[in-house]
Amino acid sequence: MGNLPWLATSTIIKAMSDEIKKAEYHIYVLSDSTGETAETVTLAALSQFRKKDVVISKIGHVRTDEHIRSTVKEVAEVRGLIVYTLVSDRLRRVLNEEAHKFQILTIDIIGPLLETFSLYLGKSPQAKPGLLHKIDDLYFRRIEAIDFTVKHDDGQNLRTMVEADIVLLGVSRTTKTPLSIYLAKEGWKIANIPIVLDIPLPQELFLMDQRKIVGLTIDPEKLTHIRKARLRHLGQELSSYADMDHVTQEVDYSKNLFRKNRWPLINVTNRAVEEVAGDILALTVGKERRVE
Repeated sequence: MGNLPWLATSTIIKAMSDEIKKAEYHIYVLSDSTGETAETVTLAALSQFRKKDVVISKIGHVRTDEHIRSTVKEVAEVRGLIVYTLVSDRLRRVLNEEAHKFQILTIDIIGPLLETFSLYLGKSPQAKPGLLHKIDDLYFRRIEAIDFTVKHDDGQNLRTMVEADIVLLGVSRTTKTPLSIYLAKEGWKIANIPIVLDIPLPQELFLMDQRKIVGLTIDPEKLTHIRKARLRHLGQELSSYADMDHVTQEVDYSKNLFRKNRWPLINVTNRAVEEVAGDILALTVGKERRVE
């Protein structure tokens, strides 16, 4: 970048200033998406040259034959070079034909990759612009969801719980946290709240959309076994926490809360996290809905 004194980006070439037009070298980055990929590759290659007076004009969202033709004419006026990423065979063909007509050099960044992948994978490319950036957006939404979920684990940050996509309720060791993290990795913002015998639930829970709330339950005998194992792992003595009678009271108490508030109930006994997560999504956001 230090060897490139000018870097101009524009979606309309006609808007270039007279100063830019006087540059010695003009490289036009064309793309049917944002053009960021082509621009990055171009800059990486140019960093190997000590050439001055180089202007880069980025033109994104090129989707029509006419757009290509008008752009090529503008490039021809300044004897420029075109670097492009176009996923459409037709648009690449039009660009090559127009560039040949005006004797303009072109560099196709993605076309050869698509053709080679097509041969190797035995499938034709989707030819849908912008899929890479769609994936990037989904990635960042998942990161945001995980961050939210960690901050709202085990009843934390009740004030912002209303922003959750789903709220999970259950007594201790009903897989609330593993389920929350699993769903967060899929892009859903999850909050979970523990149910403690005879302790009222937070009022914030009743101020949000009740359709987002799901209760979790488990077989008392299985839960007792899980809690005993947990205490042994922590090196602690057995207590009412793992007492069968106490556990049964806790589970019954939670079920009564779910029934009273008409919250759907899912039994997690001996079930995989993935299976339970599917049921949770079906109850709250619908079987067909996914983060996109």
